[in-house]
Amino acid sequence: MLKKLLIVAGVAGAAYLVVKKVKASSDERALWHEATTSPDLR
Repeated sequence: MLKKLLIVAGVAGAAYLVVKKVKASSDERALWHEATTSPDLR
């Protein structure tokens, strides 16, 4: 029982780290897009 709980906790932790990394990458990509596009001055 304890072994299964540790495995589930490890998988959940790994999934959390992956989601956190993907979100950080997406946020940085959006920031660079905003910083490098010319403003719409219409």
